[in-house]
Amino acid sequence: MNSRRKGQMGPRFIVYLLGLLIMALGIVFLIKADLGATPWDVLHVGLYYQVGLTIGSWSIIVGIVILTVATLISKQFPQFGAFLNMVLVGVFIDMYYQIPFFVTPEHLWAKACMFIIGMIVMCYGMGIYISAQFGAGPRDSLMIALTEKTGWKIRNVRAFMEIIVLVVGWRLGGPIFWGTILITFTIGPLVGITLPQCQAFTDKLLAKLVKEDSMVSETEKQANRGAGV
Repeated sequence: MNSRRKGQMGPRFIVYLLGLLIMALGIVFLIKADLGATPWDVLHVGLYYQVGLTIGSWSIIVGIVILTVATLISKQFPQFGAFLNMVLVGVFIDMYYQIPFFVTPEHLWAKACMFIIGMIVMCYGMGIYISAQFGAGPRDSLMIALTEKTGWKIRNVRAFMEIIVLVVGWRLGGPIFWGTILITFTIGPLVGITLPQCQAFTDKLLAKLVKEDSMVSETEKQANRGAGV
């Protein structure tokens, strides 16, 4: 194991789960705002209209396909967290849907506020869970693989992905509104901002936790030596 990550598995997993929780919260805000589905959800709904099954099933199937493509591009087998991501995000979304006060606002300005908050929350959630380096989800794995392969900036790669998915989803009959277009062109730049911020914060947090753990271990060793253990 990399010495830099020694003793960090537990804290990294907690950061990873926290990021997924926050990202799922942002997704629910976007859905509840009712101003247009995200490009990926446009694709999932379009596939549901054309083929059947369920939207959730298509989310998983598309995730598996995307993860396979990302693996072929990066030539690296996905981390366990990538598979865990596909399951947990759906569970967390369903959990938030059980909260009674999560409802669609009546006024357009309130919907717009919920939509914007949802975008920001979702992008910070993405930044947090990716920064834990526990394994990016299928879509983010592809984003990272394409970024490393092409040398493009994250915001450009993400925007390219969203546009392609949006066009395919639209051709399949998926729902599009002005919010969908806004997400398509802003999620890339937003992730380009949030990911470096979250990575810097997570690295500092984990370094501090490992340092404190090392100090505690050293203190215990000295105490044991002093006691003749």
